[in-house]
Amino acid sequence: MPHTVALLAAASEDQGLGNALRIVLLTSLVGAVLLGWFLLRGYRDDDNND
Repeated sequence: MPHTVALLAAASEDQGLGNALRIVLLTSLVGAVLLGWFLLRGYRDDDNND
């Protein structure tokens, strides 16, 4: 049993880059959506402010 725990701990340490890549991907996706919303907001016609 202790060997299994050590093997699982070693396997989980090898996935450090995967978590960082997920965070970077998610952050860039949210940033792209917010940037698109901000840029497209300026092209909306505001006829109410005449």
